[in-house]
Amino acid sequence: MADDAPVTAYVTAPRDAATDLARRLVDERLAACVNVVDCTSTYRWDDVVREDEEAVLLAKTTPDRYPELADRLVEWHPHDVPCVERIDADDAHDEFTAWCADAVE
Repeated sequence: MADDAPVTAYVTAPRDAATDLARRLVDERLAACVNVVDCTSTYRWDDVVREDEEAVLLAKTTPDRYPELADRLVEWHPHDVPCVERIDADDAHDEFTAWCADAVE
């Protein structure tokens, strides 16, 4: 894995919160870009299986900015226990890597 390769935060959120979270991450320069994809989540909460319409956020950032991005997501997220996972890239297009780093400076 290249030390400067972008990392992606994988986040699920209610659809009505996803756009706001994406915008805040980019506005705060914590993410270079965020893809928002509709999904249906099936999960167990309080010993009940639930199914909700949600969105997946794929937030691209740098390894250095990831800790703050994750902290802000937990702070801003409407769920008590938000899904925030880091995905490390083994390789990324050089120009994308440079753009991503510039966008979060």
